[in-house]
Amino acid sequence: MRRFGEKLRRLRAQHHMTLKDLAAALGLSAHGYISEIESGKKRPTVDFVLSVARLFDVTTDVLLKDELDLHE
Repeated sequence: MRRFGEKLRRLRAQHHMTLKDLAAALGLSAHGYISEIESGKKRPTVDFVLSVARLFDVTTDVLLKDELDLHE
């Protein structure tokens, strides 16, 4: 899910948001989870992907394109 993390980081930067800003906007108490997703250390939950899509007004397809790997 490294590509998702890269896309998330890019969207956050385009909206001039810090990790803390994004965590607050998504209703999360800590930004460490987001940092781990951006760096590819953790996989996002479905709810997280949906929340990010709503926040940045993009489709989940945009966020997840190139993530499907049947051999993973």
